[in-house]
Amino acid sequence: METAPQRLIDFLKDTLHLSTACIALAWKQAEQTPSLMPIALWQYALISLNQLDQIFDWLHDLHQD
Repeated sequence: METAPQRLIDFLKDTLHLSTACIALAWKQAEQTPSLMPIALWQYALISLNQLDQIFDWLHDLHQD
């Protein structure tokens, strides 16, 4: 079974087509709190506000299951 952070990483790669380097940068910034990864991606302008909304929607749906 995948962990929640791994599922998020898979979503970022597969759905938003983010590079491993972008994800690694956000992971490093949010290492202590993986839930902050989307904010780190947006803070560094690696994703748009629309993509940030997509991530939050995905996370919301994930927690509804």
